Amino acid sequence: MIEIESLSKQYGTTTVVDAVSMSIERGSITVVVGTSGSGKSTLLRMINRLVEPSAGRVRIDGKDTAAEPAHRLRRRIGYAIQGHGLFPHRTVAENIATVPRLLGWEGARVAARVDELLRIFQLDPGGYALKFPHELSGGQQQRVGVARALAAEPAVLLMDEPFGALDPIIRSKAQDDLRDIQRRFGTTVVLVTHDMDEAFRLGDRVAVMSAGKLLQYDRPAVLLKRPADPFVSRLTGTGDRAMKLLSLTTAGEAAEAGSGDGLSVAASTSLRDVLSELLWSGTDAAIVVNPDGTPGGRLSMAGILARGRQS
Repeated sequence: MIEIESLSKQYGTTTVVDAVSMSIERGSITVVVGTSGSGKSTLLRMINRLVEPSAGRVRIDGKDTAAEPAHRLRRRIGYAIQGHGLFPHRTVAENIATVPRLLGWEGARVAARVDELLRIFQLDPGGYALKFPHELSGGQQQRVGVARALAAEPAVLLMDEPFGALDPIIRSKAQDDLRDIQRRFGTTVVLVTHDMDEAFRLGDRVAVMSAGKLLQYDRPAVLLKRPADPFVSRLTGTGDRAMKLLSLTTAGEAAEAGSGDGLSVAASTSLRDVLSELLWSGTDAAIVVNPDGTPGGRLSMAGILARGRQS
């Protein structure tokens, strides 16, 4: 767990982060969102002390982060940024191995970890380990950047606009990859973005900031249904609230008993995407398919629309 208590940062007479307090559950994804200059990136960097707080404290698993040297703290917290930040003159394998080597891991352990992460991120070690960053696509570079951040098996991963430079298709895949990897390792992720759709897609909880203050911190559905103030309402885009709420529920969660033929959708597909597929195909219902390939029930267009009206 990460506990942030009355955390503040001033530069001269300017307050960039103003007495922010929040608790982040172990093994969750928390997304911090806000407009430019809201203080979200500064808040993130105070967690690993890339920026030293002016006041307040951060505890990770009950331990005050100020009680250890900053460089040691940062070696046990993963950090990924927009544009990946890879070392251009190091190979993919050398980039991923950076922190484990700083921590003094044995060579065999480092090599095994690099191989494991490349395979997890669907980058064949035989084809990619010895490549240099300029030989990779943007999406591949981003995957290597996240792999490097996870290399030393950190309990906490901080991400600052990690997907901002990617095109929409690659960005969507990168978001799915992050969710899968986070579930696999149980990593606690804190991610900064200005994109509310990304925040709702990834976040177990979302923190909304403005002018250095934390305005609301809750589950995405709560922010959509009960925004704390007009700013949160505008930022979350409650004009299309029903569709955004449908994006928070999967086909597997909403499926009803039944079977049939025709359109099939994966249980992990959002109701928003199921509705889109039904409208595109001109059909009234879809069969939900579980991850193991077994039938998971049935979804009708009428049932999905009823859920949207209830929101």
